[in-house]
Amino acid sequence: MSKPLTHAKILARRSAERGYAEHGGWLKTFHTFSFASYYDHNFTNFGSLRVLNEDRVAARNGFPTHPHRDAEIFSYILSGELTHRDSMVRKGAEGAQGKAFYRMKRGDVQFTTGGTGIAHSEQNESSRPVHFLQIWALPWRYGLKPNYHTRSFDEGAKRRGFVPILSPLKAGVGASAQEEEEAVPAIPETIPIHADFVMGAGIIEPTGRFEWTVGAGAVQKVKRRNVYVHLPMTEGGKAKIRLDGRDEAVLAEGDGAFITGVNAGDVLGVESVGEAEAEVIVLDSD
Repeated sequence: MSKPLTHAKILARRSAERGYAEHGGWLKTFHTFSFASYYDHNFTNFGSLRVLNEDRVAARNGFPTHPHRDAEIFSYILSGELTHRDSMVRKGAEGAQGKAFYRMKRGDVQFTTGGTGIAHSEQNESSRPVHFLQIWALPWRYGLKPNYHTRSFDEGAKRRGFVPILSPLKAGVGASAQEEEEAVPAIPETIPIHADFVMGAGIIEPTGRFEWTVGAGAVQKVKRRNVYVHLPMTEGGKAKIRLDGRDEAVLAEGDGAFITGVNAGDVLGVESVGEAEAEVIVLDSD
């Protein structure tokens, strides 16, 4: 078992403190950081983490085609289905994972590099609501070539420990056009992101404990990293976690925590202390 991170500062961001909006009866959304009509100068970004929205979209509804640029954007599906349609491929070419339109379900992550400009839609074309996290990171440079990836992550693996979901593009900031096309991530079997950023996810049974190694052995900045831990609202309020063994760092569903003063290689303990399993998201940035 890892030792407590006595040098780390942990500050909770309670669910009720987040921005909240409802749109036309089809969207219910919580904003951890300033987004759209919600603005709080205290919560604009955390390292390269820029947006963390927890969204619920009603059946047969969704976000119509809209543009993005110079942002790394990813969706993590918690329940239901979400169909991503992108301006980079022929409309109607929906297919398997990869560079085609893709209907996502639980366990899937869709990732978009906005770069010089891209347009996409995210629609719930199913007969039941979809619940997902939409997360944005600031890229390490502007003017990147637009691209996107979709990948599934095994549920069983998430119940054995934290699973890396995203890691930096292995070729780094100076990647060539060929290296961008090859899109090799620093951690195998993850999605490559243009940022010094790692995402992990795990599902911890009650009384269970997982550990997250800061930086996951894949980052350039090793000192004073910014780690954000989020507990989505998936179990009707029955899930809770404790960070680093601290009673003041117990998070309920919808809560998150800013962790500062940590360095790559530090090991953060995460315990499930609620009545239901806890699906925990770790966002580890420069």
